Amino acid sequence: MMRPRFSRRTVFAALGAVAFAALTFGQSQAEPFVISPPKTDIAASPAPRSIVLAGGCFWGVQGVYQHTKGVIEAVSGYAGGPAEKARYDAVSTGATGHAEAVKVTYDPKEISLGKILQIYFSVVHDPTQLNRQGPDTGTQYRSAIFTSEPEERTLATSYIAELNAAKAYKRPIATRIEPLEGFYAAENYHQDYLTLHPSQPYIVFYDLPKIENLKKLFAANYRDKPVLVRDAKATN
Repeated sequence: MMRPRFSRRTVFAALGAVAFAALTFGQSQAEPFVISPPKTDIAASPAPRSIVLAGGCFWGVQGVYQHTKGVIEAVSGYAGGPAEKARYDAVSTGATGHAEAVKVTYDPKEISLGKILQIYFSVVHDPTQLNRQGPDTGTQYRSAIFTSEPEERTLATSYIAELNAAKAYKRPIATRIEPLEGFYAAENYHQDYLTLHPSQPYIVFYDLPKIENLKKLFAANYRDKPVLVRDAKATN
C-alpha cells in the first residue's frame, strides 16, 4: 500500500501532539464561533448537489461533513490543478495548483448550500489564513470554494462580502472562489482518515475538536454516525 509522503502531518504524528504544538503555536487553534448564515440561499432541488471545498488538510474537512446531516458523501481529493498531477506526492510540493479539497454531495431537501458554507466558515477552518491552515503551509492548503454553477459562485461571493462587512473576523477573509475544472479523488488511505485513525496525534489535536465544535455549535445539523466512503463503496 502506498504510504503518505513525509510531511508536517507525519512529523506531528512522530513527535506527538503536545510536543509539536509547543514547537508551532503552543496552543490549539482559536475557539470557533457561530457566524450569521448567508442572507440569501439556493432554493432546494429534488436532486442531490455537490460543492468542492478546500480548507487545509482534507482529513478534518472530510470528517466534519461526514458528521453533517444531509450530506450524502464527502470525498477527499484534489482540485485546482491538472489531472496528471492529482496525487499526494505531487500536490504536497505546493507546485501543482491543486488544493487538498473535499467534494461534498448533499441532499438540498435536508441541508442547504448556505448552511454548508456557514459550517465551512465557522468550524471547518480559519478562513482568514492565507495559504496555510494550522501547522500546514503552502497553496495546497489554501482556503477555496470551487464552484461549477453561477448561482454557487454568486452565493459564495456575496456571503464572503457579508461576513467581511460585518467584521465577523479580526482579519479579512482569504477564501478564494475558483471555477471547478475537475475534482480528483485522493488515494484510498486518505479516505475516512479521521474515523479510521482517531488516536493519530494530528487528528486528536487539530481535527477531533472540529467534530466537537460541529456538535456543540450546530447541534441540529450534527449526526453521530459518519457517512463513510468505504461504506458507499461496499454498497455499490
